[in-house]
Amino acid sequence: MTGTEGGAASAGPSARDEVQRLLRPDLRGRTPYGAPQLDVPVRLNTNENSYPVPQVVVDAVVAALAGEVAGLNRYPDREFTDLRKALTAYVEKQSGVSVTPEQLWAGNGSNEVLSHVVQAFGGHGRVALGFTPSYSMHPIISETHGTAWVDGLRGTPSEPDSFDLTPESAAAQAREHDPSIVFLCSPNNPTGTALPFEVIGAVLDAAPDAVVVVDEAYAEFARPGTRSALTLLAGHPRLVVTRTMSKAFAFAGGRLGYLVAAPELVDALRLVRLPYHLSSPTQTIARVALEHADVMLGTVEVIKHQRDRIVDRLAELGARPVASDSNFVLFGGLRDEKATWQALLDEGVLVRDMGIAHHLRVTAGDPDETTAFLTAMTRLAPTHVDRQEPDA
Repeated sequence: MTGTEGGAASAGPSARDEVQRLLRPDLRGRTPYGAPQLDVPVRLNTNENSYPVPQVVVDAVVAALAGEVAGLNRYPDREFTDLRKALTAYVEKQSGVSVTPEQLWAGNGSNEVLSHVVQAFGGHGRVALGFTPSYSMHPIISETHGTAWVDGLRGTPSEPDSFDLTPESAAAQAREHDPSIVFLCSPNNPTGTALPFEVIGAVLDAAPDAVVVVDEAYAEFARPGTRSALTLLAGHPRLVVTRTMSKAFAFAGGRLGYLVAAPELVDALRLVRLPYHLSSPTQTIARVALEHADVMLGTVEVIKHQRDRIVDRLAELGARPVASDSNFVLFGGLRDEKATWQALLDEGVLVRDMGIAHHLRVTAGDPDETTAFLTAMTRLAPTHVDRQEPDA
């Protein structure tokens, strides 16, 4: 007689319990990365570029893909040769730094190239160090690939909410934790601030056994005079500079991120990449976008103006915005950030709650989106902003 004959079977473990039992212990209880994707009139929570891909680029992409679809029975170029050349030309033009195709590596978004770095240089018994608040995927990528994560600190004991990172503080923490990987962001997410350039050299010196990753996802939005870590590559084979086409290029749906590093370090990443990780359409779409870089980047200055407009107006309202080198603004001075987030949502404006007390983050959208956000904040400020009187 089977277990179900003669009556109901005894209750066994639920499917969820069974899956949790089999799951890696260090993953149990975790929540996946993600930002709310709500259908509201103004979405300013994920740092996307609000402007659609220009029609001239759309037409060029469609034409290029039409010539390749018949060949999709074949695997893509696993070395993405043409795309690598296009990335090299763009990096040199944008930064003024001379690089070679052998120094370029690409993946499906910058998260994949960051994963490759962690897979190659992290792992069991090794430590990754970052300085929070910063990009929340850095610890997720590190820990899910078996690398211990250390939450380094920004600010100082006297100014814990300043979000600053000094060379002295970064170097001291690097020496203390002896990491295999160090993550730096410039501009930093979610604060929007460019990294003091001296921090990079200080960390390279203080962590001689570490690969130092400088995440420059928002580099194209930086204010004039902001130096790029690309200028340090020639003398530092342990330095990696990561970038993305998701932000300034208005190409978030294209999923193309890349890094620049010494050829020897790039070669090591081949050990961990999945076979043919970049599809033929992805390579083609990204290459065509890069060929039209001037057009694709045509909205950057408009977005920077909206960003600065947000900073200026929020300061007038008594909030405390952080001066930004990116396409978003972190602002504090809120009595209850969760209440303000909901009140903005009720007004049809979606921003990002980063889990920082009294702070929210807003993406600089197009002029109409920016106006909608600032209009809503103007109405909310009297009851949501904890104004500080200027010092006498």
